Amino acid sequence: MAETKGKFDFAIDRGGTFTDVFARLPDGRERVLKLLSRDPQNYKDAPTEGIRRVLEEVRPVDTSSIGWIRMGTTVATNALLEREGERTALLVTKGFKDLLHIGTQARPKLFDLEVAMPDVLYEEVIEVDERVVLNTGDSLEVWQELDLECVEKDLRGVLSRGITSLAVLLLHSYTWCDHEKAVGALARSLGFTQVSLSSEVMPMVRVVPRGYTVCADAYLTPKIRQYLKGFTSGFEGGLKEVDVLFMQSDGGLTPMDQFCGSRAILSGPAGGVVGYAITSYSQMEKMPVIGFDMGGTSTDVSRYAGQYEHVFEATTAGVTLQAPQLDINTVAAGGGSRLFFRSGMFVVGPESAGAHPGPACYRKGGPLTVTDANLALGRLLPSFFPKIFGPGENEPLSSEETMKHFRHLTQEINLSLISNQSQMSVEDVAMGFIHVANEAMCRPIRALTQAKGHDTSQHALACFGGAGGQHACAIARALGMKTVFIHNDIRIHVQHVWYSGVLSAYGLALADVVEEVQEPCSLQYEQRCFDELDRRVEQLSKRCHDTLGARGFDRSVTTEVFLHLRYKGTDCALMVTAAGSPSDAQSCRAGDFRSAFTKRYLKEFGFTIPDRAIMVDDIRVRGCGISGIKSVYKTKMGSGHAKPVTTTKCYFDDGYLDTSVYLWEELPCGHNIQGPAIIIDKNSTILVEPCCEARLTEGGDVCITVGSDPHCALGTELNTVQLSIFSHRFMSIADGQSSPKDLHLHQHQGTPRLLLCRVRTRRRPRVQRTSHTCSPGRHARDCPAPGRGSCSGVCFMGQPPSRPHSHHTRQSVFLSEPPSVLCSQQRAPCRHRWHDSRVHAPTLHLPSAGGRCVFFSFKLVTGGVFQEEAVTEALMAPAQYPDCSGTRNLHDNLSDLRAQVAANQRGSQLVGELIDSYGLAVVQAYMGYIQSNAELAVRDMLRDFARRRRQQTGSLEVESEDFMDDGTPIRLRVQINEEEGSAVFDFTRTGTEVWGNCNAPRAITLSALIYCLRCMVGQDIPLNQGCLAPIKVIIPPGSILQPSQDAAVVGGNVLTSQRVVDVIFRAFEVCAASQGCMNNISFGSESTGYYETVAGGAGAGPGWNGRSGVHSHMTNTRITDPEILEKRYPVILEQFSLRPGSGGAGSHCGGDGVIRKLLFRNKVILSVLTERRSICPYGLQGGEDGAAGLNLLHRANGRVLNLGAKASISLHPGDMFCLYTPGGGGYGREEEANRRPRSKLRRLNETFLERGSVFEYRMAQEGV
Repeated sequence: MAETKGKFDFAIDRGGTFTDVFARLPDGRERVLKLLSRDPQNYKDAPTEGIRRVLEEVRPVDTSSIGWIRMGTTVATNALLEREGERTALLVTKGFKDLLHIGTQARPKLFDLEVAMPDVLYEEVIEVDERVVLNTGDSLEVWQELDLECVEKDLRGVLSRGITSLAVLLLHSYTWCDHEKAVGALARSLGFTQVSLSSEVMPMVRVVPRGYTVCADAYLTPKIRQYLKGFTSGFEGGLKEVDVLFMQSDGGLTPMDQFCGSRAILSGPAGGVVGYAITSYSQMEKMPVIGFDMGGTSTDVSRYAGQYEHVFEATTAGVTLQAPQLDINTVAAGGGSRLFFRSGMFVVGPESAGAHPGPACYRKGGPLTVTDANLALGRLLPSFFPKIFGPGENEPLSSEETMKHFRHLTQEINLSLISNQSQMSVEDVAMGFIHVANEAMCRPIRALTQAKGHDTSQHALACFGGAGGQHACAIARALGMKTVFIHNDIRIHVQHVWYSGVLSAYGLALADVVEEVQEPCSLQYEQRCFDELDRRVEQLSKRCHDTLGARGFDRSVTTEVFLHLRYKGTDCALMVTAAGSPSDAQSCRAGDFRSAFTKRYLKEFGFTIPDRAIMVDDIRVRGCGISGIKSVYKTKMGSGHAKPVTTTKCYFDDGYLDTSVYLWEELPCGHNIQGPAIIIDKNSTILVEPCCEARLTEGGDVCITVGSDPHCALGTELNTVQLSIFSHRFMSIADGQSSPKDLHLHQHQGTPRLLLCRVRTRRRPRVQRTSHTCSPGRHARDCPAPGRGSCSGVCFMGQPPSRPHSHHTRQSVFLSEPPSVLCSQQRAPCRHRWHDSRVHAPTLHLPSAGGRCVFFSFKLVTGGVFQEEAVTEALMAPAQYPDCSGTRNLHDNLSDLRAQVAANQRGSQLVGELIDSYGLAVVQAYMGYIQSNAELAVRDMLRDFARRRRQQTGSLEVESEDFMDDGTPIRLRVQINEEEGSAVFDFTRTGTEVWGNCNAPRAITLSALIYCLRCMVGQDIPLNQGCLAPIKVIIPPGSILQPSQDAAVVGGNVLTSQRVVDVIFRAFEVCAASQGCMNNISFGSESTGYYETVAGGAGAGPGWNGRSGVHSHMTNTRITDPEILEKRYPVILEQFSLRPGSGGAGSHCGGDGVIRKLLFRNKVILSVLTERRSICPYGLQGGEDGAAGLNLLHRANGRVLNLGAKASISLHPGDMFCLYTPGGGGYGREEEANRRPRSKLRRLNETFLERGSVFEYRMAQEGV
């Protein structure tokens, strides 16, 4: 198939702005061209026009002369971003009509009070009364048969309203699809033009991501077909005799008639990844490559080390897709990222100037951006740019406009500097923003590599973005990389043809045709199951061979087998290939997957579980038909030396330096260019920094060797630019420490959970932390470390009940280092929280002191040895108390603790590397400065509020109160000092300590306070103890907010904290109350235990409606997927939907709570710990209150009981617990505005830009 001699072959990348065409002519020559993707005045379709132009250059248009056409397109991506897909209906199992609205119940941005989330893709929902459930051993039972007559009636109604695309999502259809197939056949017979079945689109467990995926498929596939119809109609015969292939999100090609929406999202960028992978990676050197594609709005980062790295679940434009995708990580940083100076810190993005108005230098009134900073430093030369700017699009770039904006910003910055800081020049400011932008783009690269156990410095940087060439050297140097390849707008040289800017199209020509098949599996990876595994692998492999053989491939087909493996009882499954692990007598025929799995698990998580069974969740076979052209570079050595066309002045850290300017098209291959230098192509600019050397390779790439930067010692005095850089570096440590080690944790959500990293200073306990609502308060000062002297190689675990976060299921792990290394103290620099629901204690609502597994201070690791025997004894100790047992899952507890120890060690290593780079004194100094910066941001916010308050009322004092369900008041009085930007938060009149567990240690109040301050600041600031520096907090001892040493406190953390937030926001009149409860539900027996928190309604505010079915304020926990819940626990989820009308009315309405019904199949003890069952969430500014929650128990005999807010009760098979969570309060009087929903986001990539595994790590981390 790859050999099509005598014919034309085309590879086409249709992007959002330009379409790149690579063509191989019948005589072996190549032709490339670039044209606008949309130019309706000249042609209807860009790919068709590109093919026509190439053909007409040689002969009249005749499709018989075309061998193949390969395309990548952003049609699906743009339709998703613009919400311009097909009108779609969703057919779902009864009781789950709102399942995809609720999703994981986590909000995307932790501190945004307006919970902005994209709309669902469907217009209507049809609930089908059918039900399949799982029994022991994954056997299936049909509880409710499908009634096709009722389904037909509903489908006809949808058709009559003009909806012809249908997504079908039935529970457990991944393993039993008969009902879905019956619905699909009926829908097609009725006239639906697109029917997508979740069991066909992606047969993997977890109904929520599978539901998003099938909806995306139904929503986008018709748009793709419309595009394909238009494309093929431009050719005589509709290209029926031409092999037309499209790039999928996984980097493989597929026939046009099988190209579907769910696998087309990354069709555009995938070609670029294939292109850089093949042209940059050397099979000889085997140095892994980081792909760096920097555009105007965002930057894409990916990795290639001989194999494409895939993810099987990723979020794009707010929609989570469960399908194989290249792991392309998108971050909100690019040439158009805006520049800000906020509270003493340089900030780059995430806001973007966009294409219109664009940067200030575009002459359209735009803001300062990274592009302007490069222009101000002389790194962009307007004389080499086309005159396409200004209102008439006929003017050059404006250096004057850029410098005017920078002079104004520089003046603002200098006014804010303290007396001992040197004044900054315009160039200093612009250079500072470049440094901060570079560090922001380094962060995802570090996370992408370190999160998987790779050394970032042992990579090459492959740059193929239009703006990336200006930053590549600096980013590589910051990451310790020695080599940079510049790819975007490169001229790939094949057979004497230069391909400018067509790397993605060239990658399409090099790509393989791929056929993937996958099916679920519930086998254990062991000897007795190998025959069944081999049989199923053989069947799937045969399907791949047969399909590719029918497409013209024979001997050129290769297959690769993947098994989706996890340790039994854990939730982190890895898609593993046995490449490099050949089969033996102890493995299946496809390879030694046990060895491959344990090696990868050890690398990513730092340990293995040798005695634990390995489960196979899915079997996947990827077949590849080798096709395309070979990447063969012809040598074209130039004579003479490279000659600059001019010399300019560029600003670097050492000031202005003479910089030679070269035209790329005039550079000879094989000659070196010493930095500083600028290489200019018609579409890109490459900066070769000092101490770097560039050369043009035989293939036309620019290869830059990055030298060491002359060491410029950084002092301990405050440098505003370095303050911003250190903020990113500290955050990188927090990110890099947590993500890889905690993914496996055996938590109740059924999804990966990431815990917290803490970095401490000598004077203050908090410097930088990952975004999380739980307390960042003064923990270290409260938790004693046993003994004195050196603590090297020691980990402690502990937290007494009167300290932060203390209840019977939560502990913290500390890593201690020698006093002289990090902090000049023995308190730990790194810390992780541990939350486990399986240590069995008395019921949650009782204040009993017995039966708890509490570690006041416990030496977990000593001398580098994990104290397993002592930990085991402690975890089993509760069994000595009546009605209590030890931990139910000791092995899991021990594994979790080992993971936290490993994460702490990694964090310590990263802090040590930072100290090695800058010195201990500098790191300690900037730890203090980071806290001071957070303090400044809070003071600015308080001054602004005080000014507005004084103008409105003449008073600088506010107060509020709210009540717990038992009537206990929480009262707050705030006195603000406008001049100092400080405040006193006085809780003096708050109620006393209660008999029960809703007492909250002081740090819980501080946790709620710091969360509220961060929300009210309204911008991204370093979240640390400095936020509380301007605040004096008065809490009366013996109150519910500062209880005695022996008080029960579990409810204080999960319930009372929410009420403290409500009181603070009410005092400042920020927004109406959200549900004010985490709805803690747990059940268990001697052999199993489960715990969840459940969403409710969010409060409305000035300008927004509250979100329905979402977690709010002090929690953001993801909920277990319904299929995982039923697969692993003796329960059936009967209903999980919104609770209509529970949100408060107003000019902006509160969000609705949810209804969740659990039907129990075994005898268990149910514990309910909730609030807002008596006191409703308040409305604000005339808005109505949200509805209170309700907990009902329906006994199997028909008896119905109201359990109240807090209860523990024995349940029997057939009993059903019904949870009705509170709604959010409304804002403003209803008559002041029409009750209508907010207009949907016009361009979702402006709000939901980020994607990829790094983004998913962070979202999981915030969802602890």
